[in-house]
Amino acid sequence: MDKDTQEIYLCGILTISDKGSRGERQDTSGPQLQEQLRSAGSYTISKYAIVADDPIAITATLKNWCDNEGLDLILTTGGTGVSPSDQTPETTLPLLDKVIPGISEMMRMASFQKTANAILSRGVAGIRKSCLIINLPGSERAARENLETILPGLAHALYKIKGGSKDCGS
Repeated sequence: MDKDTQEIYLCGILTISDKGSRGERQDTSGPQLQEQLRSAGSYTISKYAIVADDPIAITATLKNWCDNEGLDLILTTGGTGVSPSDQTPETTLPLLDKVIPGISEMMRMASFQKTANAILSRGVAGIRKSCLIINLPGSERAARENLETILPGLAHALYKIKGGSKDCGS
């Protein structure tokens, strides 16, 4: 593959929330992330779901979307804090073939400029097969701000993950 990074990438948004999965809270972060990706122009949302803070449900969805649905990018939102029910990073990490710590580090660094609570964010990012998975916080504002921070580099990351040979510095 030697195409430019103007390719269209298939994406999934997975909201992880006990209350959201039971219909007790409206998901605002998932739709916000969908809109941000659509506005960026290189992304098509092909999957969206809300699951409970349950490692089995999270694992099943991530594996299915990566392994069977052929998604290029999955953004999770929720479950990255320090509450007893927050399980997203621990569930995501064993599924990854490669961890990309720079994505999570950059999100936390940018968030810390706005709130000291950013030190509590534990999201991870990495590659499973040829799918990039990124854990974002659950609040609409934090999810939006975190995606804004990394969005400029996402298309190139996906291009490289898919085998693109153009140099990163080009």
